[in-house]
Amino acid sequence: MKKNILATFTAGALLTLSLSAGPIHADQAQFTDIQGIAGADKIESLHQDGFIKGVSDSMFKPELELNTAQGIQLIADGLDLNLDTIRFIKMPVPSDYFSAVKDGVWYSDAFIRAQYNGIKMPQDIDPSKPLTREQYTLFLMQGIEAKGGLPMIKIKPVDIADEQELTAEYQGAVQRSLVLKINELDAEGNFNPKQSITRAEAAIMMYNAIEYMDSFHAPQIPETPEK
Repeated sequence: MKKNILATFTAGALLTLSLSAGPIHADQAQFTDIQGIAGADKIESLHQDGFIKGVSDSMFKPELELNTAQGIQLIADGLDLNLDTIRFIKMPVPSDYFSAVKDGVWYSDAFIRAQYNGIKMPQDIDPSKPLTREQYTLFLMQGIEAKGGLPMIKIKPVDIADEQELTAEYQGAVQRSLVLKINELDAEGNFNPKQSITRAEAAIMMYNAIEYMDSFHAPQIPETPEK
């Protein structure tokens, strides 16, 4: 895993998805509360690479909801959304664009980086509100698209048992996430779009997204030497 997935969440979150600014090379104690859950190996891989931390050395709390501020921070850091190529006369702040996103707090920078990298957030977005599975998927896929990671091909839609519950504007992002194996349906073929996304689900999707991006941008070695 070459990219920084997570950066430390501070302020007001005793049970947040902790994020790290870079890999920690010392051995980590394994999480003791993820055994038996889907994607536990991916969560532990991120943990052992020093990219995520739990609420304690051994507890991840995979079932807890991810709020909007945490989700935007995770996407901005995990996809390395940045402002490196933009020159500002005045550095933007969240209050320039959003009514409920505070300036000068732990998540402020992530909202600005997301705003300038193709993530389309409503003006009244609430950082404290839990993200649904379809909302997180939309923001993540918009971030991948901004990084040039979506192939320009026609996809064959996946059958979703509860497709009628999807918000219309999110359908394309959800379908692309399924086709690209970033997301998956449950055992009954449901996506459960209106359910709040959990820490575990968000971490697993980010793992899958980074793995996909690494493979999408990997140099292709020809089967036969070029002449």
